[in-house]
Amino acid sequence: MMIMEQTLSSTRLEQLRKRINDQDYMYAAIQRIALVLSNELMDMSPGGGNYNERQWQRERRR
Repeated sequence: MMIMEQTLSSTRLEQLRKRINDQDYMYAAIQRIALVLSNELMDMSPGGGNYNERQWQRERRR
């Protein structure tokens, strides 16, 4: 069981390493963080996390 967990962790870590070098991924991540922070600062999160997630999905499609 422990070996399987380590393998999954290694695989996940490798995926994250590849993503961090992907300019589009980083742009989308920064946009999502900015959106969440803006909503929190302005206290405009009527649906909680679901609201932020919908906004992020909408921005991502553009």
